Amino acid sequence: MPIASCLCPSRVSAFAYGVRRHSGNAFIALILSTTAVAAEPVTVVALGDSLTAGYGLPEGEGFVPQLQKWLDAKGAEAVVVNAGVSGDTSAGGLARLDWSLTPDTDALIVALGGNDLLRGLDPAITRDNLDAILTSADGRDLPALLIGLPGPTNYGIEWKEQFDAIFPDLAKKHGALIEPNFMAGIGGGEPEAMRPYLQADGIHPSAEGVSRIVAQLGPRVLELIERAKP
Repeated sequence: MPIASCLCPSRVSAFAYGVRRHSGNAFIALILSTTAVAAEPVTVVALGDSLTAGYGLPEGEGFVPQLQKWLDAKGAEAVVVNAGVSGDTSAGGLARLDWSLTPDTDALIVALGGNDLLRGLDPAITRDNLDAILTSADGRDLPALLIGLPGPTNYGIEWKEQFDAIFPDLAKKHGALIEPNFMAGIGGGEPEAMRPYLQADGIHPSAEGVSRIVAQLGPRVLELIERAKP
């Protein structure tokens, strides 16, 4: 029997329905798959020292968990990973960069230099280390936010000028976002203004201090997240 004679109208209709149904299911699956990918949160690695790690604070009150809560409240679909190590210099951050940046990383916060500052290290060394970190981020197509600290005058005006110039110079060179002063939310560097928001050591912020720091830095992190989205 010729093949055409087997395709009665009812069978043709059923066949056409099956094709449409199959195509429709495939289309729905594609939409669901695309939506699932789009809904994946942005993973932000916060590479830093004790200020990032939450030194001296109860769990949940350090910089990263408070930043996470702030971002959640703003509806930002992001996960912040705490890659802060107390006592770390810029050299230490560079040394552990490769294993800190997992394949899931979408963006990078760099908050290093505080311990370089406390030790009075040559600003050229700090500059080279931070430059290498940002160069690595560039090579991975990771948008970055560079957070600085103002240098003291203890080591002389020239040292301070060289240290302070590191952060804007590198941000411009690498096209990174910048927040010049991690402590801007609690007075920035004025001892009297900062004192109520510091722990007993006079260096690390209290939980309330961290809350204010996060409120200051949060908008920059939102910008970073937007840059990281596909």
